[in-house]
Amino acid sequence: MKNKGPARPVERLFPFVLRSRNLLVGSDTLRRSKSRLHFVLITRDISETCRAEILSDFVHYPVVQHYTAADLARFFRIQEAKVIGFEKSDLAKSLYAELKQHRINKPMGLSPRSDSGSPQGQRKSPPSTDTS
Repeated sequence: MKNKGPARPVERLFPFVLRSRNLLVGSDTLRRSKSRLHFVLITRDISETCRAEILSDFVHYPVVQHYTAADLARFFRIQEAKVIGFEKSDLAKSLYAELKQHRINKPMGLSPRSDSGSPQGQRKSPPSTDTS
């Protein structure tokens, strides 16, 4: 078996995010770009009101809380941003896989419906063929 060395920091991928232009900055931009959004990252120093608003607006997307606004300014050269998103891409998948332990919202559960649209365990009975 391979001996795993020390874990490499996720920050090593941030320069590639800048080059790929897959970074979405600000909650308004994220709301307009939901079809392209892979996941949302909010800072630890965001207000509770904004945090709750982001969680309710992006309930169908993974929301990760990590870093501070100063960290985002250092990594991505963006000032005073507390909400950023990453567009769908292989790079975003890699970032999310490494930041997954900081996810703060629960995945949306699957609906209890089967492919046919009827609830599981409750099959429609065939129409009766009463001949009397």
